[in-house]
Amino acid sequence: MSRCLKKSYGCGKAATEVGILLDTHAFLWWLSGNTKLSALARTTIAEGTSSGIFVSAASVWEIATKHRLGKLPIAQELAADLEAAIVAQGFLGLAVTVRHGQHAGALPGPHADPFDRMLIAQAILDDLTLISNETPFDAYAVKRLW
Repeated sequence: MSRCLKKSYGCGKAATEVGILLDTHAFLWWLSGNTKLSALARTTIAEGTSSGIFVSAASVWEIATKHRLGKLPIAQELAADLEAAIVAQGFLGLAVTVRHGQHAGALPGPHADPFDRMLIAQAILDDLTLISNETPFDAYAVKRLW
């Protein structure tokens, strides 16, 4: 069963009451104004939510790592101070906890990307809706909006 939320936010909650977790690409596309970010994702981020819009420490780690390896050259300025970029957008940082790490490591299935596994675990454990275009996430008990 797909848990992708297209028009409904589930659990009887309005969009403004649901906590949001941005996948790394959604965060980057939001910052750059990239049209690859879906209209629903753009609107949801722009309108905000009373429960907060979060950027995971795992996404910060991913951006910094990919930039260091030369796989994300456009993020030079961003990689220099990711925390400032998060705060400037009114987003909240989401720390990685021991509980998150244990859950991410124990997730079933072949999905091997450690950054994705962490975002899935955080979304599940913290009851956050994950803004992502990653359809493989639908195999997990995660609410995904795109």
